[in-house]
Amino acid sequence: MASKREPSPSMRMRKISLVICEGETEVCYINLLKTWYKSPIRIVSHIEGTKITPSLVEKRTKELKISQWDKVHTFLMYDMDVQAINEKLLKCKAEMLLSNPCFEIWLLLHAKDQKAAIETDALIKELKKSAPVWKNYSKSAFTDTQKAFLNDNTYLAVVRAKGLKEFQNPSTGIYRLIELLKENNK
Repeated sequence: MASKREPSPSMRMRKISLVICEGETEVCYINLLKTWYKSPIRIVSHIEGTKITPSLVEKRTKELKISQWDKVHTFLMYDMDVQAINEKLLKCKAEMLLSNPCFEIWLLLHAKDQKAAIETDALIKELKKSAPVWKNYSKSAFTDTQKAFLNDNTYLAVVRAKGLKEFQNPSTGIYRLIELLKENNK
């Protein structure tokens, strides 16, 4: 009669990506990533807005750990156009997915290379001009056409984002989450 062995810890380990963000548009994008990357990584998003603190990040991370073998990779997805929040973010223990000036720089990089500094309002206008799919862009929702465009052009956006200087205007660290998801999707 065969004996039953306890599965090794690595067999029981859950990989979880916690993405703490400030707005609905980011959550819509995270939900989109969930549909594209069917991986062992569970993506959980929490909107915390300006309440972000190191203790809050630590609390949210601990909430997701069910066993000692769980691996929680915590990300902060925020816009850098509010200086007071930037100072709070840099004190937190998490991987930064900061966009300067705002999240829409990541969307724009799917359509074109943006190397010159740009203000938020100008960036939204540039996004709407960049490709027909963005003409009627509104925050917090992506059309099916926009979703397809993002999926088809993610590689270009990653390459373009890597060519920008971190935390400078323009820049975004969102590509790091994409690379993690792709790596774990192999």
